[in-house]
Amino acid sequence: MRVVLTGQKRFGADVLRLLMERDDEVLGVSCPAKDAEGNPDKLWIAAQNAGVRLIQGGKLTQYTMPEGADLIVAAHSHDFVGAVTRRKARLGAIGFHPSVLPRHRGRSAIEWAIRFGERVTGGSIYWLNDVVDGGPIAAQEHCMIRPDDTALSLWIRELAPMGLRLFRQVLRDLDRGLVIAIDQDKDLATWEPAIEGVPRLHRPDLPMLGGPADFVVIKSREEADKRKERSA
Repeated sequence: MRVVLTGQKRFGADVLRLLMERDDEVLGVSCPAKDAEGNPDKLWIAAQNAGVRLIQGGKLTQYTMPEGADLIVAAHSHDFVGAVTRRKARLGAIGFHPSVLPRHRGRSAIEWAIRFGERVTGGSIYWLNDVVDGGPIAAQEHCMIRPDDTALSLWIRELAPMGLRLFRQVLRDLDRGLVIAIDQDKDLATWEPAIEGVPRLHRPDLPMLGGPADFVVIKSREEADKRKERSA
C-alpha cells in the first residue's frame, strides 16, 4: 500500500516503523522538524534516516500531497487534513484518537477522562472527515484507568500500544479489501476543550468514504465480524 504519514513524536515514529515493517511504500511524512522544547522531532529523525520525503508540519495540503497515495495515516497529528487533500488518497485518511469515540472528542481526551474520574477508556481508529474526531469508526479497543494514572502513564502503558495494534488491524483489513466504517452515534458524542498548553488544531487546508469498486465498505459491527470470520 502507498501511504502518506502525518504526525509527530515517538508515536509517529513507531507508526512509520510499522508501515515499513509491512513493506508499505511511504510516499511522504508530514511532521514538525522540532518538538515544543526545540529538540529534533522523533518522527522527523526517523523519516530522515529512512530516506523518506519530508513535508514540514502544517504544510500538508492538496498542493504538497504526494501523488498516487492509497491512504493517509494520521498518528499524533496536530494538523487537520482537509477534504481536498483526503480525496487525493485513493481510500482517504485514517487516524488514531485516544478515547472510545464518540466520547471525548477533542485534543485533551486522555486528560478529561482522568479528570472525570472514569475507570474505562480506550482508543479508536476512525476515518477522517470534515467533523473533527467525528468520522466513521474502523476499529476500537477499551482499557482500564488506574486510580493513580496520569495522562502520560496511561498513554505509555495502554493507549500508545493500543494505537499500534489498531493501526495494524485496520491496515490488515484494507489489505483484504475491507473498509470498515461504522458511523458514530451523534447523540452520544461529547466534546471537551483543549487543556491549557496543548497546541490548537492547525487547519492548513480548509466527505470522502465511498471506497473504490474493489473494496467492500462495511457500516455495521455485525457485518464486520462476519466478513472477518470469512476472510480469516
